[in-house]
Amino acid sequence: MSTTRVQPDPRATLRSGLPDRYLTPDDIAEMFEVPKETVYQWRKKRTGPPGFRVGKHIRYDPADVQRWKQERMAADAA
Repeated sequence: MSTTRVQPDPRATLRSGLPDRYLTPDDIAEMFEVPKETVYQWRKKRTGPPGFRVGKHIRYDPADVQRWKQERMAADAA
């Protein structure tokens, strides 16, 4: 029996429900299919999903990312 845990695709996890961990900039870049530099620019300009620091690392609460995504989709539909 293997105890290795495979990280799920963050896009699939967010669509089906909230993941049980905080997301990284790499996860955000993969979810929205943008370069990681774009994620950092969003944070710098405060236009992307809200993130927070844990030491020197940036993390994103999945609920905040989902809320930001829904706001963007509503704004585009308007």
